[in-house]
Amino acid sequence: MLKKLNDKNSLIVQKNYPYLSLIKSTKPHRVTLGIGGNIGDVPRRFNHLFYYLKRSPFIDIVETSPILKNPPFGYLEQDDFHNALIIVKTCLKPKALLRYILSIEKIFSRKRSFQDAPRTLDIDMIFYEDVKMSSERLTLPHPSWHKRDSVLIPLSYIQNW
Repeated sequence: MLKKLNDKNSLIVQKNYPYLSLIKSTKPHRVTLGIGGNIGDVPRRFNHLFYYLKRSPFIDIVETSPILKNPPFGYLEQDDFHNALIIVKTCLKPKALLRYILSIEKIFSRKRSFQDAPRTLDIDMIFYEDVKMSSERLTLPHPSWHKRDSVLIPLSYIQNW
């Protein structure tokens, strides 16, 4: 189902997006992941990612947002993006979780050619509980989260925020 929000943004509701788990996770850390992509059948890829994460011993999916279809930023000569949020519980610390999500991006054929380039799948750590940190490879919370419709609009649909 596609719902037009305005001139630029549309909301897609499909299997697993949105999703709310009825099972309480025992993993200690709550994390908000932002996912995005604009190469190929991204909604289908998001469903594959959902099932991949459901089988993960490191992550329990708590909730997902609907998918937002929105224009690119930065490099504009590319197709629109699909974005969603996945709230997870994990046993991994921030840097270990970063390594894990980067490995998942590779499994889903992510190539890093230049900043804001088209991509099959991008996974960003938006929030890791209330952790604030800044290193060469990871800044928490994500430094631009509050400026991006790709985060703000899906976040408005999260029930357990």
